[in-house]
Amino acid sequence: MTREFTEITVVGEDDTGLIANVTTLLFERSINIEDLDQAVREGVFRMTMRVDTADMVCTQETLREDLHELGEELGVDVQVRFPADRDTKQIAVLVTKESHCLEAIFEAWASGELGADVSVVIGNHDDLEPLAEKYDVPFHNIGDEKGTPDEQQLLDLLGEYDADLIVLARYMRILSPDVVFRYESRIINVHPSLLPSFPGAEAYLQALEEGVRIAGVTAHYVTTDLDQGPIITQRAFNVPPNAEREDLERLGQPLEADALLEAIDLHLNDDISVHRGRTRLRESASDDVQLGSPPELDEQNPDRPLDGLGEIVAEDGEADD
Repeated sequence: MTREFTEITVVGEDDTGLIANVTTLLFERSINIEDLDQAVREGVFRMTMRVDTADMVCTQETLREDLHELGEELGVDVQVRFPADRDTKQIAVLVTKESHCLEAIFEAWASGELGADVSVVIGNHDDLEPLAEKYDVPFHNIGDEKGTPDEQQLLDLLGEYDADLIVLARYMRILSPDVVFRYESRIINVHPSLLPSFPGAEAYLQALEEGVRIAGVTAHYVTTDLDQGPIITQRAFNVPPNAEREDLERLGQPLEADALLEAIDLHLNDDISVHRGRTRLRESASDDVQLGSPPELDEQNPDRPLDGLGEIVAEDGEADD
């Protein structure tokens, strides 16, 4: 049985002694730290921990209060997520103007295949508000007339709706470290290329300009490095002769939705973990789970020749003589 750990996230201005203060508090309450990762980006400090609270000498509420009080003393934000905090996970979806990924998420939710509730849709434009209204989901527009989002409002909304997972359903804005660090390994994006090729804007156009014959899409965890987070799922398709950008969008958008939904499912089922910047399947994952393209594609690949087999064939021929 896989043991579920409590997750603790600390975010704030970088200062000395932050790690020592938090780890000392945990040690004094007989809490074992299973994993700790910390980083600083643009003056923002982030520490994420997975800890075992099974034998702690205090209640969950007391630990939460003690960590919040310590955070106030240190001037940092501390979030604590216990394994049993919620039976049904809550998803916050961030959008701009493209509807296909949001529509796929809503359809999976309505059919009971999502494995979580869509609690809120947040956009930097209001174009997709009617789609959210159709499914009776709150919609909040945090963008100005140019679509520039108010990130403090975004953080307030994510806290208000207590999001377990943030899904960027073609959200065409870069999240700052202040947001990313608070939701480490809990933000999934879909990008219209086979990353790491063609990161950033206009990925389909980049692919056409480079003359690729196979294009694709990638669902990945978001980090502070643009389109360089751990890859979860990918899909590929052939580029038609004389294709235009619109042709690649037509072929790619259904695959974007498909790859994104699979990545959400893998995350919610806790089938994947991130180790040294790469995702891998947990031992507890079901046998039919596979990262990457569908297994049917493997059957199309030849299994020979392989390096070294030529010598064996040659020796067999000499023996026959």
